[in-house]
Amino acid sequence: MSFLGVQASLTGRRWVGPTVEADRLSEAMGQATGLPRALCATLVRRGVAPEDAARFLEPQLRDLLPDPRSLLDMERAAARLLVAVRDRQRIAIFADYDVDGGASAALLIHWLRALGRQATLYIPDRIHEGYGPNVPAMEALARDHDLIVCVDCGTLSHEPIAAAQGADVVVLDHHLGGETLPPALAVVNPNRQDEDGGLGHLCAASVVFLALVEAGRQMREAGAQDPDLMALLDLVALATVADVAPLIGVNRALVRQGLKIMARRDRPGLVALCDTARLDTAPSSHHLGFVLGPRVNAGGRIGQADLGARLLATTDPHEAQALAERLDQLNTERREIEAQVRAAALEQAEERGLDAPLVWAAGEGWHPGVVGIVAARLKEATGRPAVVIGFDGDEGKGSGRSVSGIDLGASVQKVAAEGLLLKGGGHRMAAGLTVARDRLEPAMNRLAELLDRQGAGALGPSDLVLDGVLMPGAATVELIEQLDAAGPYGAGAPAPRFAFPDIAISYAKRVGDSHLRLTLSDGMQGRLNAICFGAFDGPIGPALEGHGGARFHLAGRLEINTWQGRNTVQLRLEDVARA
Repeated sequence: MSFLGVQASLTGRRWVGPTVEADRLSEAMGQATGLPRALCATLVRRGVAPEDAARFLEPQLRDLLPDPRSLLDMERAAARLLVAVRDRQRIAIFADYDVDGGASAALLIHWLRALGRQATLYIPDRIHEGYGPNVPAMEALARDHDLIVCVDCGTLSHEPIAAAQGADVVVLDHHLGGETLPPALAVVNPNRQDEDGGLGHLCAASVVFLALVEAGRQMREAGAQDPDLMALLDLVALATVADVAPLIGVNRALVRQGLKIMARRDRPGLVALCDTARLDTAPSSHHLGFVLGPRVNAGGRIGQADLGARLLATTDPHEAQALAERLDQLNTERREIEAQVRAAALEQAEERGLDAPLVWAAGEGWHPGVVGIVAARLKEATGRPAVVIGFDGDEGKGSGRSVSGIDLGASVQKVAAEGLLLKGGGHRMAAGLTVARDRLEPAMNRLAELLDRQGAGALGPSDLVLDGVLMPGAATVELIEQLDAAGPYGAGAPAPRFAFPDIAISYAKRVGDSHLRLTLSDGMQGRLNAICFGAFDGPIGPALEGHGGARFHLAGRLEINTWQGRNTVQLRLEDVARA
């Protein structure tokens, strides 16, 4: 049954509100706890019982952190790290070039530094070396090091790890594992096929953090002092959000605690990055995903692969400032490149059809550093899994993004195992692949067939799930602060979304090329400012700009807008229906 009678909004979505049972549970929770009704509705949707509400609103990491030893190979990996520290062995860190890889590497570097040790950082070039360990790099590192730690990569790197003759290799990863493991001393990965998957939602930085927790336990058992790990949680939080890991269970506690650490402004790299991005408030999970994360990623996408990791690892404010400014410049360049590829990819995908189980596009010279972002944009625009591939000669490198309920990584891995892809892997929501030009069409057709079996071909515009109704006068800073107690919000834990019924538009102004700024009125005393990003990329902008006095049901998420030290409430408008 639709909410407020909205079967098809301006964007074609059905609105779905709380069930009668959810309303009853919210009311009962309010009576039992004294918490505001809107907060109770949010907690009920997260599956929280009244007796657990207080504990949920104040999650304690010590209660939620899993035992590191529940992961296979963990004790062996931590013990090998400690041998390298004790015996002053030469250590190399081989990391992926994204935020998760950079943060994972920085975690190890800071931990080793606290113990008076250094490590060689190696991050492969996205264009010339591709993702993960490669044979020449591993051979070279093995000649000069006793231990190589692969972070956020390595689980499928059988040949490169075998090539690391003379050095031990430890893998700390979270990407989907194959039927066999590479010949490493230890492979710690919650997504190994012989794991139960209970910790499969962890990003690589969280796996590294657990390895350091285990190392600390072994140090204390041996009577030694271990470094402070809580101070490293800002890096774990950044990686968790930027890698779009679901903010549930221990992930929620890690991010919540990490945001508190970040607010202390102790890490020069993150301080410089926040200042360069002109953040004038303590970072939120939104800032990690959409402001800081893209800048850290920019080095690996279109610049020098190790810039992000070096920024997160440095203790020198001057170096941090220089690195942050360079990453900010690269991020601006990345946005320009992305816009060009996105326009071409969308045009191509539209010609092919946007209602297929897989939306895909491939182009000559498309920068491999932006194909993943463009795939995400295609996925958002169509509600379907999307793959975007850039060709250089006879080989194309691509990236894919999936939608909830469709496991893209497993399907890509299967197509690779069948020989239609040169390489391919990933996890449920994201995947990478390499394909030969003459295999492009059959590979994409086979991938579409596998995704169709999972139901991707039957997907329509996703329902818009709403937590309830509010009037503009009820949208206060105090309410948002109360709702924030149930956060942080992000992947797997969407922020509360409310409908504002029968609203008049008292002010509407186009901002930039496609955004719309609004003032809303309930016809009485209640007024509310709103912003709709990308409004003119679809039907919402024209309808509201030329409203002609019509009234609308509006839906979106509330946020605090800080301007010149003053906090006001703003609605981030997501959908509209005619009242």
